Amino acid sequence: MDDIYEVYAIRYATRASTRAATFLDADPHDGPMGMDYFIWALRKGNRTIVVDTGFDKAVGERRGRTFLRCPVETLRDIGIQPEEVSDVILTHLHNDHAGNLDKFPAAQFHLQDAEMAFATGRYMRHACCGRAYEFDHMVGALRLNYTGRIEFHEGMDEIADGVTVHPAGGHTAGLQFVRVRTRGGWFILASDASHYYENFQRNNPFRLVFNVGKTLDGYRAMRRLAGSEDKIIPGHDPQVMERFPAVSPELEGIAVRLD
Repeated sequence: MDDIYEVYAIRYATRASTRAATFLDADPHDGPMGMDYFIWALRKGNRTIVVDTGFDKAVGERRGRTFLRCPVETLRDIGIQPEEVSDVILTHLHNDHAGNLDKFPAAQFHLQDAEMAFATGRYMRHACCGRAYEFDHMVGALRLNYTGRIEFHEGMDEIADGVTVHPAGGHTAGLQFVRVRTRGGWFILASDASHYYENFQRNNPFRLVFNVGKTLDGYRAMRRLAGSEDKIIPGHDPQVMERFPAVSPELEGIAVRLD
């Protein structure tokens, strides 16, 4: 089949947290829990699709994250030249998913129409909704829009043979996840549709949530579309780096092959 992709997860930052600060339904006495930050790359022959773009060191330090290395430079380390990337899927526009936009000069970007409306609309007046966005990132996204470089999607859509996007507007109003065909079957890159394995396995949403009901519906959709539950890849779980093999010894703890 000619629509089989290699899939990579690239870890670029981390931070310490607690279960009480992570899960909507959590015992406040629960203990610590780490959070990792990723972007993803889908490669088939000479074509590469990048999913999310991370943040830079300055944003990470200002927000109290431990920045490991630039995710765009890690793309180069696995043989992907960001200047040649054809498509970038933005699952949503939160700070840890939509920085570094200018580092992909040839890419067409893909975003749910509802996410742009949400991130520039009335709810950004409220800190609980707006604080996860970076104003400069939003300026970058608007600049891409005004130059015709964002393809907007309304619901499920096909980006390429073997790659589709699916709405899961719970964490934000316009969040989407990605389904990709691999040699191991259909994988789901959940991004923030499920921060951790535990979110979708126990129907326990992440604490930063705009619509709980849609978050729970998103878990059901991912289960339905994945080849199996072990092929749902959460967006922030440190277990991802433990469950999958490193791309190389030099990139241990930084980049793993998922498919």
